[in-house]
Amino acid sequence: MIRIARYLILMVLLVALLTVIGKTGHEINAEDGKGKLVYIIPVENTVERGMEAFLKRAITEAKEAGADHVIFEIATPGGRVDSANAIGELFQDLKIPNTAFVTTQALSAGSYIALNSDQIYMKPSATMGASGVITSDGKAADKKAQSAWIAAMTAAAESNGRDPIYAEAMANPSVDLPEYNAPEGEFLTLGPRAAVEVGYAEDVVSHRTELLSELGVSKAEIVETEPSLAENIASFLTNPVVVPILLSVASLGLIVELYSPGFGIPGTMGLLSLVLFFYGHIIAGLAGYEAIILLVLGIILVVAEFFLPGGIAGIAGAVAIVSSLMLSGADTGHMAMSIGIAILVAIIASVILFKYLGLERGFFRHIILQEATTSDKGFVSSVSRLELIGLEGETLTPLRPSGTAVFDDERLDVVSEGRFLQAGQPVKIIKTEGSRIVVRELNKDN
Repeated sequence: MIRIARYLILMVLLVALLTVIGKTGHEINAEDGKGKLVYIIPVENTVERGMEAFLKRAITEAKEAGADHVIFEIATPGGRVDSANAIGELFQDLKIPNTAFVTTQALSAGSYIALNSDQIYMKPSATMGASGVITSDGKAADKKAQSAWIAAMTAAAESNGRDPIYAEAMANPSVDLPEYNAPEGEFLTLGPRAAVEVGYAEDVVSHRTELLSELGVSKAEIVETEPSLAENIASFLTNPVVVPILLSVASLGLIVELYSPGFGIPGTMGLLSLVLFFYGHIIAGLAGYEAIILLVLGIILVVAEFFLPGGIAGIAGAVAIVSSLMLSGADTGHMAMSIGIAILVAIIASVILFKYLGLERGFFRHIILQEATTSDKGFVSSVSRLELIGLEGETLTPLRPSGTAVFDDERLDVVSEGRFLQAGQPVKIIKTEGSRIVVRELNKDN
């Protein structure tokens, strides 16, 4: 009986042990994230439309793959406000738990992107803030744009339970926070410890491995995404500094080609610049097929203008080309400035080339008549009868001032020097210019 009792006790203990082991094993798996899928997406360099296109693709891939967590590794000095707003919407619409990991800096538009994430972790040397809005020429934006940006920053902070005063101080220098080295007149920039103190960062971690452990996904399957070559090219080609350069090279190349014989390097460079401009903007999702159609139509109309009278085709073509460029731009004002720079470059190049090269070498030689009917080249409308000069005769008709006179029995159409002469008046031929014969009265001092 005692043996049976011992067996029963042993069985109970064994079952209990197995239960504990099973539970412990399950808890360990839950803590280390074994069997889970984590996507790591970089948010690096300047915030622009190319980055927006990449993040949209990467987030879509994470959703389709059934990711359990998304980590955004942020290292950006900021960039375009409109792109930051679009990226912020992507973050807000993301239902998958996500974390912003600031590895170096999340400044300006970068801080706004980080604030739209569920939680923030920072490296010991990372910074976040300094989010004032400036224009493309480095000046402070107008009050309307600043007000909208401050509202966006505070809304992003509030959406994830963070105190909005610090987000406002990042974008509004009038907020006085001297305890965080941001007195009135200075934008707030938070270091990692200060960010943890004000509740903007959960913790400070030294590297990704530590972060994964903090998130409980150290054993999870990790998928690292990177921008494709096309997306990297698009990011470069849609950069606000690169756009006016591309358009200027395009206009300069095509203008030089008009003054050069055949089709060579300048024309190729011009067309390639246009192709690169539209390629980058299409990849970034800025330009659609309607912009390409307008561009092609505009080029056809401009070429047709060389062969059609009136100027309507050329004007319509120019409008179509400018419209295609404007439709492709993320910022209407910046695109208008870029087009203006390109037009100015084209005008200056045209003046210089016209002055020093003329029209005789390039495309214009095929459509512009350059020959002049000058006498030194043998072109005359009629032969000048120089032998008539000095002959004397008599008017047959009154000269008012033209009429008819007779010289050695030859009737000639003549003109007086300007005054009226009666019929029968003696005259003398003093000049011949082609068919024009000028006479003078004989009763004057000849």
